[in-house]
Amino acid sequence: MTNVNWKPFIYGGMASIVAEFGTFPIDLTKTRLQVQGQSQYTEVRYRGMFHALFRIGKEEGIRALYSGISPALLRQASYGTIKIGTYNSLKRLFVSRPEDETMVINVFCGVVSGVLSSSLANPTDVLKIRMQAQGSLLQGSMMANFINIYQTEGTRGLWRGVIPTAQRAAIVVGVELPVYDITKKHLLRSGVMGDTILTHFISSFTCGLAGALASNPVDVVRTRMMNQRVLSGGPMYKGTLDGVMQTWKNEGFFALYKGFWPNWLRLGPWNIIFFITFEQLKNLPF
Repeated sequence: MTNVNWKPFIYGGMASIVAEFGTFPIDLTKTRLQVQGQSQYTEVRYRGMFHALFRIGKEEGIRALYSGISPALLRQASYGTIKIGTYNSLKRLFVSRPEDETMVINVFCGVVSGVLSSSLANPTDVLKIRMQAQGSLLQGSMMANFINIYQTEGTRGLWRGVIPTAQRAAIVVGVELPVYDITKKHLLRSGVMGDTILTHFISSFTCGLAGALASNPVDVVRTRMMNQRVLSGGPMYKGTLDGVMQTWKNEGFFALYKGFWPNWLRLGPWNIIFFITFEQLKNLPF
């Protein structure tokens, strides 16, 4: 482990926190839109992302747009740190130079790092989603809510939805990070663009769109599985595939893409903020 470069771990966590804070209200609207139409959430309260933003701000206050921000930042401090650090470390195990990386190697490293990091950070994700979905219904501090989940649901409650979370992370990280790397590599090799902020912007925008398209169906099911105890007191979906099939059967195929626009509009800016911040941190003289 003496040869491990710890900078990607540290910079990855720092850039993830900055990106999360900057895009959190969009993520909250995505969660609210995704739980709509589900059991006791059958009332259609939000007609879209902007309507949700204005309605939440008007009815619940501006602070409600940051419901769940504490566990979200804690999640990124752990998830983002492990994800980026592991991804870069795994790549160096296979090839010593970035120029020798291939799409296959990068996808494999992305999938592994996504599964590992999301599984370890799952408790913070559970609390974040419940705070976003239920707003003022959850009272108390972040730690108090963690304890409450553990006391009422046990350890399994903190890792509720871990399988779809890991599956989504495998898809998102297995798509986004390789797409960013490959897009950036081609832009640099073309000679048209240098290693500039514009190159980082285009590469991150592209990977955000790819990640949103690939992950949205699993993200819908994951969100519902994490939130489902408060709806019925018992599991609504037996697993990810069952969740996908039930959602498709009961609400139609496009229900799997509920919250797509806020998902993309979040992943796009999130990745732009993250990668630009990460690239700038990499250039620090220490």
